[in-house]
Amino acid sequence: MTASARPPLAAVILAAGKGTRMKSALPKVLHPVGGRAMIHHVLQAAAVLEPVRTIVVAGPDMPALQHAVIPLPVAVQAVPRGTADALRAGLKLLGPFPHGVLLVLYGDTPLILPETLARVVAACHDGAAVAVLGFETARPDGYGRLRAAADGTLEAIVEHRDATPAEREIRLCNSGVMALDAAVLPLLDRISCDNAGGEYYLTDIVALARSAGLSCVAVPAVAEEMTGVNSRADLAQAEAVWQQRRRVAALEAGVCLIAPETVWFSHDTVLEADAVVEPHVVFGPGVHVAAGARVRAFSHLEGARLEAGAAVGPFARLRPGTRVGEGARIGNFVETKNTVLDAGAKAGHLSYLGDAHIGAAANIGAGTITCNYDGVAKHRTEIGAGAFIGSNSALVAPVRIGAGALVGAGSVITRDVAPDALALTRPQQQEQPETGGKLLRNRGAGKQKA
Repeated sequence: MTASARPPLAAVILAAGKGTRMKSALPKVLHPVGGRAMIHHVLQAAAVLEPVRTIVVAGPDMPALQHAVIPLPVAVQAVPRGTADALRAGLKLLGPFPHGVLLVLYGDTPLILPETLARVVAACHDGAAVAVLGFETARPDGYGRLRAAADGTLEAIVEHRDATPAEREIRLCNSGVMALDAAVLPLLDRISCDNAGGEYYLTDIVALARSAGLSCVAVPAVAEEMTGVNSRADLAQAEAVWQQRRRVAALEAGVCLIAPETVWFSHDTVLEADAVVEPHVVFGPGVHVAAGARVRAFSHLEGARLEAGAAVGPFARLRPGTRVGEGARIGNFVETKNTVLDAGAKAGHLSYLGDAHIGAAANIGAGTITCNYDGVAKHRTEIGAGAFIGSNSALVAPVRIGAGALVGAGSVITRDVAPDALALTRPQQQEQPETGGKLLRNRGAGKQKA
């Protein structure tokens, strides 16, 4: 079937669970993996399939979730009465859907991939009324079981608590993710709560469809993708899997990760081919590292861009708004925020550069601080091309250092410095003969008496 001939697709994301095992005031699906809320991973995967409409189902008193998924419509399941009841709440908001495929997802499965979703939807395009993603695991306790034939025909889904001993030996487990042909949606009203949990199980749709003579199939998936997060331990496991995926993807794209297992990515990290990342680097959101740039060990970057040939670290902290130009250098124990270093600029060590623009080939000496905050407002520091800022200088913003200017070490600069000028604010050095020796000797004598 060609893409243009395929029936429309809609998606409903079930996210009403409170996640009590997370022991958190934050709704479970808003806990992050790779710096992005779990539900946004799911929404991103579903968006690749271009659904005509996507609905999120939330529980009551979840304003944070409703805000997080704007502009998507949110249906509220007022009382937690099971997955079928949650889906019915979503369908009320979806409106008439007489023709097409409905994809049912869960907001706490952040590892699911678009290509896997495409396969379960394709099963409906190929004639199945219900297609369910299943996976095999050596430890199936707690999961519903898929009773399926060798050809993938699905006979029924049995919840773990309702399963017989023989059914609990089945290793093919229910992920909960399914695609439903629009023709079976009326069967949702026939699902009862006559079970051990007293809930309306969406899984019962399989038996109802089968009894109506409709085709149901199990679509195999990788267990790793089906991981549902219900606890902090689950969240940590999902993070570990997600991070490993990103490391492998970076290596395959030509990035040099010297110790891949120690590098931590964000969901939007961009590393171009031939970028080099040394051990124990953390990328927060919004980082782009161009080809040939190097991030040295134990550095933390967020909201920063490194141009070709730039280098930062080790032990550097780049905060949002930082841009390091071509061939520019940021060294150890340098912190930047909302600061641009033009091509070839250098800040070798032990400096704070906030709200600043540093011109090409300028040099920032050790211990330099741009004093950007006066207790009320932030101010900018402008340093011209080729300027040299001596060690242990304080540049009190707003202030401009002209191109080619030199600021002597230990100076506190409060006024603009003209291009090519020398600025010094150190007091004149003074000496008192023999006074130092006397003080030191007296100090030693006092310790002996004590």
